[in-house]
Amino acid sequence: MERISPDKWYQTRRLDDGVTAISEPFIQEFYRCNIWHVRGRDRDMLVDSGMGVVSLREWVPLVTEREVIAVASHTHFDHIGCHHEFECRAVHSAEADLLANPTRANTLADPYVTDEIFDALPPEPYCSKCYGVKKAAATRILEDGDVIDLGDRTFDVIHTPGHSPGGIALWEAKTETLFSGDILYDGPLIEDTYHSNAADYVASMERLLTIPVHVVHGGHFRSFSGERYRALITDWLKNKQKKM
Repeated sequence: MERISPDKWYQTRRLDDGVTAISEPFIQEFYRCNIWHVRGRDRDMLVDSGMGVVSLREWVPLVTEREVIAVASHTHFDHIGCHHEFECRAVHSAEADLLANPTRANTLADPYVTDEIFDALPPEPYCSKCYGVKKAAATRILEDGDVIDLGDRTFDVIHTPGHSPGGIALWEAKTETLFSGDILYDGPLIEDTYHSNAADYVASMERLLTIPVHVVHGGHFRSFSGERYRALITDWLKNKQKKM
């Protein structure tokens, strides 16, 4: 399989409201985490950091221009691979130990990380069998209701267990923008990992349905509208009720 040079590994796309989408286009879409950079007056925020197979700090200058807090929506391999590159790292308390002590098993790298998840491989010496997330102990522990303050922008932490125990979403009421992580995106949701919880998933979805969202930036796939957001949650909950 072709190897990609590090300067071509990432793509960036500037959106509205000071948000930039950073992606790893050579990872197949289902496994490709959305990395979100949010510009603030006093500091910036990075929501998730990708697989870590190519340095984010070295090859995406945007993330080093100013002080940044790297937030983990949760601790699966595709979301925290470059967290060790940032001095300020935040994660929910329920997954702080996983961020500090990652393994192939507890980050889901095993069994998901194989050459088959790539359309082209990262530069050498990358090896799928050797891949592992580096330790990156949190410098800030998050709980439900905490606020991440960027100076002129504030994001409320919403604990959304279900996909994983420490999953979070980030809500900016002023712009009605939600960074939803992996609890909800516009694609097939994963509800059967080793630490998923069905009852928690339902409770998180019911809670999210009460939030007046205008735009959603999910952990995977494209961003979508508040109308789509409410339709996705409503349909998901109806399907769960039918199976009860």
